[in-house]
Amino acid sequence: MDKKRSKELSIEFFPPKTPEGAEKLRLVKDRLVKEVKPSFFSVTFGAGGSTQEGTLRTVESIHQSGQEAAPHLSCVGSSKENIYELLRLYKEMGVRRIVALRGDLPSGMGQYGEFHHANELVAYIRESYGDWFHIEVAAYPEMHPQASSVRADIEHFVTKIQAGANSAITQYFYNTDAYFQYIEDVESRGVKVPIVPGIMPITSSSQLLRFSDSCGAEIPRWLRKRLEGFGDDIASIKAFGLDVVTDLSLQLLAGGAPGLHFYSLNQADPTIAIIKNLD
Repeated sequence: MDKKRSKELSIEFFPPKTPEGAEKLRLVKDRLVKEVKPSFFSVTFGAGGSTQEGTLRTVESIHQSGQEAAPHLSCVGSSKENIYELLRLYKEMGVRRIVALRGDLPSGMGQYGEFHHANELVAYIRESYGDWFHIEVAAYPEMHPQASSVRADIEHFVTKIQAGANSAITQYFYNTDAYFQYIEDVESRGVKVPIVPGIMPITSSSQLLRFSDSCGAEIPRWLRKRLEGFGDDIASIKAFGLDVVTDLSLQLLAGGAPGLHFYSLNQADPTIAIIKNLD
């Protein structure tokens, strides 16, 4: 795959909280650049748009190293003035890609800021900065956990594209049929933008189940039972997980997915192992 890189690979980080964490992430990023050569790194924010300062610092560090960085922007707790200023800083830095999300309200926070939905944020970015930014949005092949129906979720995705988004990254999943059906549904609505599957490496069954319960990603029963069967055998979980996610990735690429976006959890080894298997 590396010899003829026709598919885009990208990797997600979260902002480290300490100087030690920042140094560790720098080393992880350097390894990934050397061994994977991703197209860009995206950088998340915390609940309610928190850690935005950490996001800014992490993006700046990645950008200064010569790599493309894509900061996440959230509707939660954000005013138009705040978003405009962040975008101004990113533009001055030379950042050309943004991931625009609604974000989730943290516990105790009763309402969103001036933007209530991601399509409003996308439209504001376009209105304020024209075509400077390539805008990524989120897609949910297994339906957003708060959506009223699959149809409503598809319609909401279409509004984000109509507002000016260029492409999308999906929530992670382990059912390729869900992804390909989603692509079919979206294309039937006239949307042809690249929709890149989000890939979550499997290195810990308890961690994966916890993440999935919190974000609404479905773990197929067969996969859940196999993981439970390994108990505390971490080595077997990692080996099994590598096979499962490699096979998932191969099926997606063979079926026409435009690339893969890895949720790295600020680690290098799991992502590198999967991509080496693909190669």
